[in-house]
Amino acid sequence: MRSFLLGVLITVLLIVGGGLVYTRTGGMDLRADRTPGAIENYLATTALDASMLHQAPRVNSPVPATDAHLIEGMRFYIMNCAGCHGGMDKKPSAFGRSFYPPAPQFIIHPLDDPEWRIFFTVKHGVRWSGMPAWGETVKDDDLWRVTMFLSRVEKLPPAVQKLIR
Repeated sequence: MRSFLLGVLITVLLIVGGGLVYTRTGGMDLRADRTPGAIENYLATTALDASMLHQAPRVNSPVPATDAHLIEGMRFYIMNCAGCHGGMDKKPSAFGRSFYPPAPQFIIHPLDDPEWRIFFTVKHGVRWSGMPAWGETVKDDDLWRVTMFLSRVEKLPPAVQKLIR
């Protein structure tokens, strides 16, 4: 039993030590225009999902999803988000593709996340991704409006759809 535990400890130390050597000697390629490996991708997406589940409160919007609020959310999206996440014309953003990870194209590939998660992401941003923390400069009600728009982009009411065409 003692040699087994010693073997486990040595293995963990070698993995941690190897990781430190790899990162400290510049072996890790952090350029945004390179596709990351499967391990990096897995670790990053797992960490993001776990962080959201742990940190984000499950809250409902205090702002009703009226046509007027959805239109305001769409306007906010067009003015502040479309440059990275794609415009209402369903064309991907070239600028958004230059990020790593590439900015999701929400009009082409709508979100299927619950509103509490979208709101939390918009308000607090995502570190190391280029996604800013809008909560530092924008009121929560405005963030809820853009959240409602994003969560309903595939099924917007006729009054809102009419403005897109």
